[in-house]
Amino acid sequence: MTSGVIYRRLEANFADTNGGLSRMTETFPLAGIRIADFSWVGAGPFMTKPLADHGAEVIKVESKTRTDVIRSMPPFRDGEAGVNRSGYFANRNSSKQSICLDLHTELGRDLALRLIARSDMVVNNFTPGTMDRLGLGYHAARAVRPDIIYLEMPMQGNHGPHSSFRGFGLSIGAVGGIFGLSGYPDRPPVGTGTNYPDHVPNPLHGAIALLAALRRRRHTGEGAYIELAQLESTVNIIGPSMVAAALGHDVGRRGNTEDSAAPYGPYPCQSVDTWCALAAYTDEQWTALARVLGRPDWLADPDFGSLDARRSSAERLNKEVGAATALRDAWELADELCAAGVPAAAVSTSDELVDRDPQLRARGHWVTLDHPEMGPSIYNNIPYRLTRTPGRLRSSAPLLGADTEAVCTGLLEMSAAEYADAQSTGAIG
Repeated sequence: MTSGVIYRRLEANFADTNGGLSRMTETFPLAGIRIADFSWVGAGPFMTKPLADHGAEVIKVESKTRTDVIRSMPPFRDGEAGVNRSGYFANRNSSKQSICLDLHTELGRDLALRLIARSDMVVNNFTPGTMDRLGLGYHAARAVRPDIIYLEMPMQGNHGPHSSFRGFGLSIGAVGGIFGLSGYPDRPPVGTGTNYPDHVPNPLHGAIALLAALRRRRHTGEGAYIELAQLESTVNIIGPSMVAAALGHDVGRRGNTEDSAAPYGPYPCQSVDTWCALAAYTDEQWTALARVLGRPDWLADPDFGSLDARRSSAERLNKEVGAATALRDAWELADELCAAGVPAAAVSTSDELVDRDPQLRARGHWVTLDHPEMGPSIYNNIPYRLTRTPGRLRSSAPLLGADTEAVCTGLLEMSAAEYADAQSTGAIG
């Protein structure tokens, strides 16, 4: 699964979704902050999600004629596709509201500017110039809200020969060097299995930038314009390889090898397609590994007598370690190796993470949200904990345009008649 949300009915031990936190004692650190969120797909929505989960009022501006791409991406609840049934979308958009505006109409743009005027932050991850052409760029936003914090996430920046290039996490991972490091040297790149730039560096760099700008505004009263070039953000995560390349070293795909460990990687286990990832960095770990696998003879083998020797004999080493692990259950082996001081873990499936992993259960990682169309589903909890002001997933992802009327007639002060007229013209939905 790519979405991090798993659909199933809940067991009793998932009933407490917030580690016992009483609703009566909640204090959200970003309460009172409003974000006009024009972002879509992966990185942008995942950037505003932790802010929403920690109390910010995030109003997601959508379109009914050009819906967010990930609303149409699987997995879908019960295998039934629909704009409100995507687990990928749901996992990126908890705790948010959704309004539908047609930004190509004069009234739609006017309502968007009204929303910006009442917001603390604006975010988008469109192609450079898109918001300016709509009349919603930084200067237009600053005209209606002088202290606005405005963040854009262009793929490769707002200027330069590639600034107009379009792309998603897949292409950013390729151009940003991640794919060039992923796989075996004699085979094509394999990538990371998911669009890593959309899930980790770009949204989290963006969230930190917004928080820094908010802190600065509280001290100076000044807003900010933030350009976060997703390519440059992604390049940060391969820093060691960039340094090595700058020093003239050959950097490329290396498969399951590591200079400072041998053996290293996933090894087959007893059941079909089960694996245990393990590593021996030190002589003590190698000794413990040999004993757990019932091969004390390895300790007297000159081919395995040191890290350098084991690396030089990698083909034989991997074959013998794999033959030994193939006799063992992956989870039991991992537990035994960890107890002996050897870094190890079973290669888990999504079902095993939910049903079997004791650490995730103990930390209350799985959260239940009751979606109005999809029903109760299990989601990832916030992976970090603030002591005095913990956040939580405050609501499931919104239905498309679910909050349009409430926001327009409430926050944006439209009369019922004005709202009805806007609906009839298609400016809102």
